[in-house]
Amino acid sequence: MTKIVTITEEFITLGQFLKHIDVITTGGQAKWYLQETVVFVDGEIENRRGRKLYDKTRVEIPEEGIFVVKRESEEVMDEIS
Repeated sequence: MTKIVTITEEFITLGQFLKHIDVITTGGQAKWYLQETVVFVDGEIENRRGRKLYDKTRVEIPEEGIFVVKRESEEVMDEIS
């Protein structure tokens, strides 16, 4: 099952993303995690914690799942406020 990860900024880095989905607990663990774990971004292996993930980016982490980044537009944010 694909999980949607909502962001409010233009992008989120892969390191921030891993922390956001609770795969790691601190940003400092991202480098180690990406060296030890295969992570696919849009179908390609990625190991750079600074990789920018934009709206509709697909991240697959075996053992964790498949995730799609969804940017919440400012218009929707205004309606919620």
